[in-house]
Amino acid sequence: MAHWLMKSEPDAYSWDDLVAEGEGTWDGVRNHRAANNLRAMKVGEEVFFYHSNIGKEIVGIATISQSGITDPSDPEGKWAAVKVKPKRKLKTPVTLKQVKADPKLADMELVKLSRLSVAAVTDAEWDYILTLAGD
Repeated sequence: MAHWLMKSEPDAYSWDDLVAEGEGTWDGVRNHRAANNLRAMKVGEEVFFYHSNIGKEIVGIATISQSGITDPSDPEGKWAAVKVKPKRKLKTPVTLKQVKADPKLADMELVKLSRLSVAAVTDAEWDYILTLAGD
């Protein structure tokens, strides 16, 4: 099963917003690689929820609850979206500074493709970040 990371600016849509909603639609992505990542997602796969811009940290884990949907914010119907449900908050957020400073995470898409809003996470990266978070 694949793992992912999704970025959101917390002043626009935060972890707490997702928790309050219970399920959110991940839409508005207009980068082809990020959109292809959305298209590749399967129900049940887990996602790191990353606060970008403010905080710059991985704060929680969400689960893909619906995949393969068309972005409702796209009037032309060309872009992808998924629905996500919160699973749990990380015990300790993992900061971008920690990720960038750690040689074990040097190849992570969060580091290498820093502007990518929806990124793949390898199993090894996933497990290691959970260790850093104390989970």
